[in-house]
Amino acid sequence: MKQIFNGCKGQVIICTIFFLIVGVGVDAQKKSKSKAAAPVQMADPNGLSKEKIEAALNAAYDKFKDLKEGKNADYIKELANVNPNIFGIALVTVDGQVYTKGDIQSMVSIQSVSKVFTMADVLEELGPKAVQDKIGVDATGMRFNSIVAVEMQKGKEINPLVNPGAIAASSLVSGSDSAAKWKRIVDVQSDFAGRQLELNMPVYISEAGDNLRNQAIAHLLYAYGRMYFDPVQSTDIYTKQCALNVNAKDLATMAATLANGGVNPLTKKKVVSPQTVMYTLPVMATAGLYDDSGIWLFNSGLPAKSGVGGGLLAVCPGKFGIAVVSPPLDAAGNSVKAQKVIDYVVDQLKVNPYWIEPKK
Repeated sequence: MKQIFNGCKGQVIICTIFFLIVGVGVDAQKKSKSKAAAPVQMADPNGLSKEKIEAALNAAYDKFKDLKEGKNADYIKELANVNPNIFGIALVTVDGQVYTKGDIQSMVSIQSVSKVFTMADVLEELGPKAVQDKIGVDATGMRFNSIVAVEMQKGKEINPLVNPGAIAASSLVSGSDSAAKWKRIVDVQSDFAGRQLELNMPVYISEAGDNLRNQAIAHLLYAYGRMYFDPVQSTDIYTKQCALNVNAKDLATMAATLANGGVNPLTKKKVVSPQTVMYTLPVMATAGLYDDSGIWLFNSGLPAKSGVGGGLLAVCPGKFGIAVVSPPLDAAGNSVKAQKVIDYVVDQLKVNPYWIEPKK
């Protein structure tokens, strides 16, 4: 009996130790799970709270809503008829938050803002070397529709954000005929915007009836071997591209897709690669606002693109896209209110990428 008891006693001691160890392990695991399940409060790495963004947009709207400077473009007759009082601001963050102020329902034709996204598509399809070799990526230092810029360099040393380079880019869009190329352009622009964009037929008809200068540019490029599809059809595709209808939210979403490395933050669709974005933004920085591109970059620090329809978008890489629609333009062809609003918001949010706080 004594031996049996001693044997059982040993087993009891071992069992007791085992259950103590297991108990401690289970308790530790429960504590670990409890800690893991606890919500972690993360600070916004960009320092851009909802309150800050809303305050900046509201203040910008109130500050510039009564500004009466500039006038509608009238060299495209239909643009002169657009309501000059349209004024809408939209900001879309890379995590898909949408902030708006003012009129974001009214549509305007996208005009030259579309050049950015056709350039991005060609970059995506053909690569940066092809774009640099076949079109160019240099600011011309001349008017956006300059024929002299083409003649001086025999069609080289231009870029996809001025008319000659934009028409050449349209000729490089994938597609076996003009219908296929047009479908590709609409699909890509729509993917950037996050919804199906539609043609503003009155604007297209107005532009198509008065685009002889662009046709001349296309033929001159063709003569120098710098046009890669029929020049007349390429010009027509480009003209239609400029007549797509957009509002401020559309433009901000398009900008936010670039800010998010090519993925639309609202639809989550990958439109282009991060590499394509990397090559798109520098051209926007150097040639996005016509003759005033340098002034714009000096003041805001952001890659941007304007259009004579009154839209202007800017990209804050890794943070957000912002856009403003207001048709009255300055002498360089850029929306007066849009420039002032975006400059103001950039300053309020302290997001100029060249603003660098010294290490302490």
